[in-house]
Amino acid sequence: MSKTTTEAPENPAGEDQDLGAAGSQLSTAPVETAMPGSFGGNRRPGLTGWLAWTGREVLGWARWFWRQLTSMRVALMLLFLLSLGAVPGSLIPQSGTDALKVSEFQDAHKTLAPIYQKLGLFHVYGSAWFGAIYVLLFVSLIGCIIPRTWQFVGQLRGRPPGAPKRLDRLPAYATWRTAAEPEQVRETALAVLKKRRFRAHVDGDAVAAEKGYLRETGNLLFHLALIVMLIAFAWGQLFKSEGDKLIVEGDGFSNTLTQYDDFKSGNLFSDDDLVPFSFNLKSFTGTYERTGPTRGTPRTYQADITYSVGAYGKAEKHTIKVNEPLEIGDSKVYLVSHGYAPVVTVRDGKGNVVYHQAVPLLPIDSNVTSQGAIKVLDGYKNAQGVSEQLGFAALFVPTYAKGSGTMFSQYPGLDYPVLNVTGYHGDLGVNSGIPQNVYQLVTKNLKQFKDAKGNILKAQLLPGETMKLPNGAGSITFDKQIKEWAGFQVVQQPGTTWALAGALTAIFGLAGSLFIQRRRVWVRATRGADGVTVVEMAGLGRSESAKLPEELGDLAALVHDRAPTKTDGGSTKSDTGSPTPGTASAKSDQDSAKSDEAPTKSDGRSPKPDTGSTTSETRSPTPGTGSTKTDDDPKTPDSDADTHDSDSGVEPPVPAEGAEK
Repeated sequence: MSKTTTEAPENPAGEDQDLGAAGSQLSTAPVETAMPGSFGGNRRPGLTGWLAWTGREVLGWARWFWRQLTSMRVALMLLFLLSLGAVPGSLIPQSGTDALKVSEFQDAHKTLAPIYQKLGLFHVYGSAWFGAIYVLLFVSLIGCIIPRTWQFVGQLRGRPPGAPKRLDRLPAYATWRTAAEPEQVRETALAVLKKRRFRAHVDGDAVAAEKGYLRETGNLLFHLALIVMLIAFAWGQLFKSEGDKLIVEGDGFSNTLTQYDDFKSGNLFSDDDLVPFSFNLKSFTGTYERTGPTRGTPRTYQADITYSVGAYGKAEKHTIKVNEPLEIGDSKVYLVSHGYAPVVTVRDGKGNVVYHQAVPLLPIDSNVTSQGAIKVLDGYKNAQGVSEQLGFAALFVPTYAKGSGTMFSQYPGLDYPVLNVTGYHGDLGVNSGIPQNVYQLVTKNLKQFKDAKGNILKAQLLPGETMKLPNGAGSITFDKQIKEWAGFQVVQQPGTTWALAGALTAIFGLAGSLFIQRRRVWVRATRGADGVTVVEMAGLGRSESAKLPEELGDLAALVHDRAPTKTDGGSTKSDTGSPTPGTASAKSDQDSAKSDEAPTKSDGRSPKPDTGSTTSETRSPTPGTGSTKTDDDPKTPDSDADTHDSDSGVEPPVPAEGAEK
C-alpha cells in the first residue's frame, strides 16, 4: 500500500521553470508590473537627445498609468468609490428630486449647507466628481475586458499546452507500470478525457487536456455585464422623464408638458420623446380595514380609467393598481396617491354662481385629513359692484369625531365628512406673474371676512350646508357630492431592460467564475529501460483545490482499467493497484504486497523498494499543508496501515538474498 507524506516543494522556482507553457495561460488576468523607474534610458546630449528622452519618458509613463487604470484592482477600487459616492445621494436631499426639501435643509443647517453646495452633495449624480469616477470606471472596464477577451479567444482557438518535463512536480500526480503499449495507453487516455468533456489531443509522448473554460467565460461575462449596466444607467439618466399629475374623477390627462403638475427630465430628453397617449379617470375605489390593529389600512386601492394611444386611438378600459402600472410604449403610469375633492359652490350677493367645481385637497395624515385652498379668480363682484377675488382656506376630514372639537379625521373613509372654511377677499396675487402654490393662499393682499361681532368668519359645514358671507357678499355651499382624486406618476426611463439583463448576466457570470475551476491534465506513456510502459498522470489547476486530486483519481481509475498494473511475474491485475475513484491515491501490487515484518531504517525512513518493482504514486495538495505525495517516499516513516497485506490474496514476492526487506 502506498505511503503519504506532506512537504513543501523543494524548488518552487525550478518547478515554474519546468512547467513552462503548461502552467501559463490558466487565466487572462494581466501580469502586474512594479513601479517603473526611468523609461527614457540614457539621454543623448543636445536638444534632439532631450526631446527623444522626454518622448520616451512621457510615453512610458502614459503606458504605465494605462496599465494601472485597466487593472482589475483599480477597477474594483473605482467601483467601491462609485458605491461610496452614491451614499450622500440617498441621505442628503437632492435638488433634482425634491427642491423643497433641499431648501428646508439649507434653512436648517446654515453651516453645513454651503459646504455641501460646494461639494455638490445636493446634486450628487450630476456632480463633476461623481461623473469622473463613473467615466474612469467605464474606461477601466473597457480597457480591461477587450485585451482579455481577445486573449481568451486565442486560447479557445489553440490547443492545450504540452506536458511539462517533470510531471511529478505538479500538485496532483499518479503513476504506475503496465504491459500495455504506450500508443494504446495514449489512445485510451484520449478517449477517457474526451468522454469527460476535456479538450484533449496527443502531443508527443503525452496526452494534453484542459477543462473549465467556463470559468474565464463567466469572468468575462461578469465584466461585460458591468459595462452594459453602466451604459444602461447612463442612457436612462440622460433620456429619462418623470412627471406627476393629480386628476379628479371625471377629468382627463394628455401626455404633453403643459398637462403635468411637476415634470423632470434628463439632459438629452426632448418633447418629441414623449409617448403620445391620453386617459380619463372614471372612478377611484378605496376601501379600508374597519377593525383590529390594522384599522384604516387600505384593502382596495385602484383607479379605473379609459385610455387611447395616439390622436385617433381606440379607447380601452384599464385598472391601475399599486405596483401594477399602465404600460404604453416606453412610458409607465403609476398610481401613487389619493385624496378627496369636495364640490363647493360660491355665489355672489345677487345669488349668481361664480364658482362651482370639485376642489382637490392634499392629505396631511394617514386618515386623509386634508387641507387646501378655494380660489375664485374671476366673475365675482362685491355688494358695491367692485370686482374682487375670493379665497377660502379649507380643512376637510372624511370622518369627524363628534364632540372632540378637533378637525382631525378618525378614519380614511367617508363616514362623517366635515368641511371647515375661512373666507378672504381682495387680491389673491395670481396676476403678479409670480408662480404660487394652488393649494395655499397668499394672504398678503387679502382681508378676512368678519361677522357682526368682529370675529373672524369661519364655519364647519356638513354636506349640503351653506356659510353666508357678511354684508351681502354672497355665500359658499358645501355640496353633497364629494369626488375623489388620484395622483399619477408617468415615468419614461429607457435602458431598464438592458440594466436588468446586465444584472442577471453579472450574477451568473460571477457564479461561474467562483465555482468552476479551470484545470489541465496530462497523461504520459513511455517505455522504460526494462521494456515496461510507465504511465504518468498529473493535473494542474488555476488555484489549489481538493477536487483536482479527486478528479485525477477518477480519470486514473478509468485509464487503469484498460491499462492495468503489471506485476513482477509478468501478469497484470486491474483489481489491485488501481487508483480508487474519488480519491487522490493510486496503489500498486508491489506496495499492497508488503508484509507486516518489513524492516524500517533507524532514522525512521522506509527502505527503498527492490530494483525492478512497480510503483504507483499520487500527490495531492492538502489544505494548509502544501502538496501531498503518496509514494514510497524515504522522507516519511511507514505507518501501520502501510504494512498490511493486500486484499488481493497474492503472496508477496520473496526478496533475494542480501536484499533489503
